[in-house]
Amino acid sequence: MSKKTKRHEEHEEHADESWLLPYSDLMTLLVALFLVMYAMSAADAQKFEQMSQAFSSVLNGGSGILNESSATPTQSNLDQGKGEKLDNVVADNTGESEISRLRKQEQQELEKLKKQFDQYIKNNGLTAMLNTKLNQSQLTITISDNALFASGQAFVKDDSRQLAKSISTMLQQFPDYEVLVEGHTDNVPINNFNYTSNWDLSADRALEFMKILLLNTNLDPSKFSPTGQGEYHPIADNSTAVGRAKNRRVEVSIIRKYQDAKQPDDVISTTK
Repeated sequence: MSKKTKRHEEHEEHADESWLLPYSDLMTLLVALFLVMYAMSAADAQKFEQMSQAFSSVLNGGSGILNESSATPTQSNLDQGKGEKLDNVVADNTGESEISRLRKQEQQELEKLKKQFDQYIKNNGLTAMLNTKLNQSQLTITISDNALFASGQAFVKDDSRQLAKSISTMLQQFPDYEVLVEGHTDNVPINNFNYTSNWDLSADRALEFMKILLLNTNLDPSKFSPTGQGEYHPIADNSTAVGRAKNRRVEVSIIRKYQDAKQPDDVISTTK
C-alpha cells in the first residue's frame, strides 16, 4: 500500500465532533426549563389563588394586590363570622328576655296602682266623677271638670284639692314613670275675661291641677308634663249636654316605659 493511501485512512478515523457543543447547550436549557416548570407546579395553591384574586381586583378597579376584600376568605374567618352571629343571637335573646321581665313587672305595678285608685274612688263615692283605664300604652285617671273647676274657670275648687293630693300620694309609690296631665273641653266656644279659646282654658286647667300634684315633694317635677288639648279629643258626642259634660275633663296618664308594639292598644281594664 502506498504512503498516500495510508494517510487518507488515518484522516477518516478523526470525524468532526463540533455538533456536540450546541447539543449540550440545548440539553442544559431543557433541563433548566423542566426544573422551572416543576417548581411552578409545586407552588402553594392557596397563594396562587390569592395572587389570582389580587390581579383580578386590580383589573376590575380594585385598590391593589394587598386589598383584603379581594382575598379568598379563610376557614378561620368564616368560623369567626359564625361565632359573631351566634353571639349576636344570644345577646338579642337575652335583651328580649330582660325586656319581657321588665314589661311583666311594669304590668303588675300599674295593675296595683289602678286597684288603689279604684278603691279610693269607691270609698269616697266618686264613681260618677272619676274612672280609670289601663291599656297597652298607659294608665289613665279621668276626672270630670265638675269635680275640679267652676264653669269657665281653671282654679281648682278647695274641696277638690284633697283629691289631687290623694292622687299624688299614690303616684309617689312609682316615681320612675312619666306622667302627662291633659286638659280637655267641649266644643262650645269660650270668650270671657280670662280666656279667649278652649285651648287656653284646657291648658290652664292641666297646669293648675299639676301644680297641686307637685306640692308633694316626693314627686319629681321633671317627670310631669301639662298639655291643653282643647275640644279636639272628645270621648262623647258634643251634640248633647251629657256628651259635652263627659268631654270636659282632666286626664292624668301614667305612661308605660315598656310598651309592646305587637299588642293592640285596646283597653285592658276600666272602671266607671
